[in-house]
Amino acid sequence: MTYEARRRRMLAELTIVLQTTIAVDVVGSVAIYFLERHARGTEVKTFGDALVFTTVQLLTVSSQLKNPLTTGGRIVDVVLELWAVIVVAGSAGAIAAFFQSGDP
Repeated sequence: MTYEARRRRMLAELTIVLQTTIAVDVVGSVAIYFLERHARGTEVKTFGDALVFTTVQLLTVSSQLKNPLTTGGRIVDVVLELWAVIVVAGSAGAIAAFFQSGDP
């Protein structure tokens, strides 16, 4: 496979990962909002809070907001963290493989 073909393939794959991650972010935000907004002691009071929490979980697997308090919220949080770890590792591997393989 030529350099250009590999480059196009990698960009296409990374685009799919980005689009899917945005979808996971939106769905996760909605889920966290509806599961956490009425929980006693939660810091997620608005959809904006849920969006910030979810986006930060997907980007850094960490957040300044408290962890979810409801069982459903905790399950969503674990799924978000798993997605983040798998996608980050997979994307880094794909980029490394691109640069490591032949054709200068």
